[in-house]
Parts: sequence; structure tokens; C-alpha cells
Amino acid sequence: MRQINQTQVTEFFLLGLSDDPLTQQLLFILFLGVYLVTVLGNLLLISLVQVDSWLHTPMYFFLCNLSLADLCFSTNIVPQALVHLLSRKKVISFTRCAAQLLLFLIFGCTQCALLVVMSYDRYVAICNTLHYPSIMTWRMCLQLATGSWTSGILVSVVDTTFTLRLPYQGSNSIAHFFCEAPALLILASTDTRISEMAIFLMGVVILLIPVSLVLVSYGRIIVTVVKMKSAAGRLKAFSTCGSHLMVVTLFYGSAIVTYMTPKSSKEQEKLVSVFYAMVTPMLNPLIYSLRNKDVKGALRKVATRNFRCQLEITH
Repeated sequence: MRQINQTQVTEFFLLGLSDDPLTQQLLFILFLGVYLVTVLGNLLLISLVQVDSWLHTPMYFFLCNLSLADLCFSTNIVPQALVHLLSRKKVISFTRCAAQLLLFLIFGCTQCALLVVMSYDRYVAICNTLHYPSIMTWRMCLQLATGSWTSGILVSVVDTTFTLRLPYQGSNSIAHFFCEAPALLILASTDTRISEMAIFLMGVVILLIPVSLVLVSYGRIIVTVVKMKSAAGRLKAFSTCGSHLMVVTLFYGSAIVTYMTPKSSKEQEKLVSVFYAMVTPMLNPLIYSLRNKDVKGALRKVATRNFRCQLEITH
């Protein structure tokens, strides 16, 4: 990095996950596979919801929003990480780093809000079945989705502002594979306690409060499901909610470890970040599709329709 003492850093050097060439090549193959599955899985899920009228329901509308956020979240991080795994000079400009941080937080915080909305949707569907159509109208769905994206933007702007307002005039080596707030704050050449407190408070707003609401919703759902007389009804309810709970546990668990717990080793933080930045966006569509009969049915219908079209063309 070319700089004069006590001048603002203009670019950062990302240390990545490993400096061993063989390990980097293996990670490149692994991450490329994960990213391709992420893109194809989320695009497929969004496409199925769009083309199949049976999936035009609030639950799948919110699932489309979650898939879009997952897709953007992963695309903001993985392509650059792949390029750096094959590059000797793992440099990112200050401006690009700021943009990556902002987008990372926008899509990540939006996911947090959407998971709460999806749990509320399941709560109303199971605990207030008769009133579900009148409560979860399309107007309400649009408002909840818009509120999720808006809250994600607002929280991300606060976190990004408190991270980038600090002077960065010393080391420019980030012990990470992308620009994340905790890794950047370590490099600030001034006291970071106010910024850390602001980020922690935003974490309470977008992580701890939402996960508490999710737990309350599912606590009431479990009580309602247990009281159901129909075994088939209980099985269907637990199957639908089980998929959502799995996603919630994976995403919130790893994010809380990073932002809401005492700092652990840098290597452990990077591994946790790999999990929620790369693995979770890939798992979400797989979890919802493999455990959901409606999605599998829609996929079969689309496949059958395409097969028939191919037969008609050939004949």
C-alpha cells in the first residue's frame, strides 16, 4: 500500500483464509461449487414461485424475498473471494471495501427481518387459521416485505457509518477474506468503543430482538400443534415449521457468535463468517425445497411440462 505516515488508508490488503497455495486452490474449488449451488438453488426457487400459481401464497412470497437477499448476500462476497484465492495481490480499495460492507449489512440485516416475518406468517397460519386470509392480505405482505428491506437498510447505514467514520491511518491488512465491521475496527487508529457500542446496539435491534420474537412465535406454534387432534395436521405443521427453524438456527446462531459475543480468535471468527456468508445462503433453498412437498411438486410439474414441450418439438 502506497501511503504517507498519518494519511488516510486508500486500500486494504485482505489476508484471506490461508496463504498456502494448495489450500487456496482447494478452497477455490470448494467455494466455487458452493456459490454455483447457491445461485442455481435460489434462482430455481424464485422461478418456481413465479411460474406455479399454487405457490402464490404469503409464505412463498416471503421465501422469494429471502432467496433474493441470499443471492445478493452471497454475490457481494464470494466472487471477490474467489478472485483473491487465485491472486497474489489481494487488494481492495477503501471505496470498494465500504461498498462491500454496506451491501453485506443490508442483505444480512434484511434476512434477519425476513426470518421474523416468516415466523409471524407461520404463527398466524397455524394459530389463527380462520383469520389468516383476512390478516395476511397481499397489502400486509407487501408492507412486511418493504419493512424488512427498509430496516435492513437503516441498520446497515448506522453500522457502516460508525465503522467508516473512524480514521484508518496505520496497518491496512485485514485478517479476513472480505470487509466486515469487526475486522475493520481492529485497524482503526483511534478509540473504537463508541463504534463498538453502536454496532452492538444495532445487533440487539436486528439480532437479539428478532430471534426472541421468533422463539415466542414458535413457542405458541408448538403449543397449538401439540393440541391438534389430527396426526396428519401435526406432521404437516411440524414439517413446515421445522424447515424455517433450521434456517433460523443456522443464520442467527452464526451471526450472534460474530456480533454479540466476546471476541474469539481471528481464525474462529473467519470460519464462522464462512458459514453464514457462504454456506447458509446455499442451504436455505435446499432446506425449503427438499423438505417441502409443494416446492417438489412444482418442480415436477415444470420438469414434466418442459419434457412434453421437447417431445412435441422433436415430433
